[in-house]
Amino acid sequence: MSETKRHLIVGGVAGGASTAARLRRLDESAEIIMFERGPHVSFSNCCLPWHLSGAIPEADNLVLMSPPQFWAQYRIIARTGHEVTAVDTAAKTITVKDVATGEESTEKYDTLTLSPGAAPIRPQIPGIDSDHVFTVRNVPDIDALQRFVVGNDAKDIVVIGGGFIGLEVAENLVHAGRKVALAEALPQVLAPVDPELAAVLHKELHDKGVDLRLADGVAEIREKEVVLTSGAALPADAVVMSIGVRPETELAKAAGLEIGTTGGIKVNENFQTSAKDVYAVGDAIEVRNHITGEPTRLALAGPAQRQARIAADHMYGRPTRNRGVIGSSVVQVFDYTAASTGLNEKQAKAAGLDYDFVYVIPADSVGIMPDSKPMFFKLLFERPSGRVLGAQAVGKGGADKRVDVVATLIMMDGTLEDLADLELAYSPLYSTAKDVVIHAALVGLNILNNEFEQVPVTAVRDLVEQGAFIIDAREPDDFEAGHITTAVNIPLSQFRDPLDEIPEDREVYVHCRSSQRSYNEVRALQQLGRPNAVNISGSYLGISMEQYFDDQASGREPIVTEYNFT
Repeated sequence: MSETKRHLIVGGVAGGASTAARLRRLDESAEIIMFERGPHVSFSNCCLPWHLSGAIPEADNLVLMSPPQFWAQYRIIARTGHEVTAVDTAAKTITVKDVATGEESTEKYDTLTLSPGAAPIRPQIPGIDSDHVFTVRNVPDIDALQRFVVGNDAKDIVVIGGGFIGLEVAENLVHAGRKVALAEALPQVLAPVDPELAAVLHKELHDKGVDLRLADGVAEIREKEVVLTSGAALPADAVVMSIGVRPETELAKAAGLEIGTTGGIKVNENFQTSAKDVYAVGDAIEVRNHITGEPTRLALAGPAQRQARIAADHMYGRPTRNRGVIGSSVVQVFDYTAASTGLNEKQAKAAGLDYDFVYVIPADSVGIMPDSKPMFFKLLFERPSGRVLGAQAVGKGGADKRVDVVATLIMMDGTLEDLADLELAYSPLYSTAKDVVIHAALVGLNILNNEFEQVPVTAVRDLVEQGAFIIDAREPDDFEAGHITTAVNIPLSQFRDPLDEIPEDREVYVHCRSSQRSYNEVRALQQLGRPNAVNISGSYLGISMEQYFDDQASGREPIVTEYNFT
């Protein structure tokens, strides 16, 4: 009979608890012990914000499994309220402190897995330690925030940070009837998406009553207000800090484990650390980006669970394959879903990749169906290979589905040709016969093959201010309902007749509602002696979305006579 193995795990939730469960499935005889300094070893941290709106009525509903349940179902010992304070990798022992009594003990291990997670960043600014300032990491955090908000009838709440948690907290507080301001130091919310996609979310937040402050960080927190770096003061009965997380590496550093260039615990492809028989998974580690091959950090539950499985399998000599991460994510922002995978433009530039992109706004289902809505979709690809690098989708239906398709393709190192050749499920209720992702792939192939040129919607204001020649390819009634202030209306149905009105000696920029008619007009103009025709990617719908919030927030002069969002 083989010797019984002793597996110790520091931290629970996605990484630690998944490691423990997988180890039990591999070895019924092993001794498995999890240590968690907090009161809960298994809870749904991704669901925490929904307690604020009452969608999850009780904080206890967020706890997935208690220590007695772990023992009953898996024969796993879960010691909550126990903090691991030291690791001796030479002796293969850990020091554990009982948080309630302060009593310390030493535990030996055959393998040790570190899953300490990441802690919310709390910048050193005046007022950060006030009683009305909260972070959201675990069940006690969200319970304390909710009790304070309800108990004090907090009417004005300021959320600092426009990432996943900040957006979810803000929305749920609005649903709870609170007045919410959201301040973000960057010029946009949701860093994984590019500015033209984030602009759709800015409009949605604004329309739902959120006082959105962009490019404006927090300078000071006072008793009843938050002062931003611009000097603006926001009323605040409560403040939620959500500006990011830092990996919990103190224990690893003290144990002499190697730390990676990104600040996370360095691990190999099997999630082994620099110490023998010590593994690490979850938010505290450094991982490899599948697309660029560069080290990165990724604080998401899905990757943590996969890491846990690979680590546990390696402990038992099972072959594994670690293909790295691509950062697929999704978030709800009121009526919209925003999803992304792979690289955005900022990341592609930082990686030194030769890339291009597609920005299209087709319908998410057949246009005559009652619930058909625009899908704002961006696809990045590499030149000249056509390798798909990333995708972003913002829409009211099926954004996650489209991004998941592209995420699958990226993990298989697929190209635009592969994406265009996919056979996807179709019904008028769920998509169009040429689905959003296939539409984007076909446009991407045209761009890759240099069949036409494009400019992004983010460049249109500059074009207007520079006096560029802009053609609106929509019909006259569409033009009259709202148009770019300097545009000339030459509809697709009429442009061949007044061809002499279109300049030959400079570039001509063409748009319609969503780029379909303008693309057709550009292709025809190329063949009619106007090779200088350029399509405006995203067209009038994209321009309206991209310009709207900044116009409202700054009071600047709009470049459109009326916005169009449908």
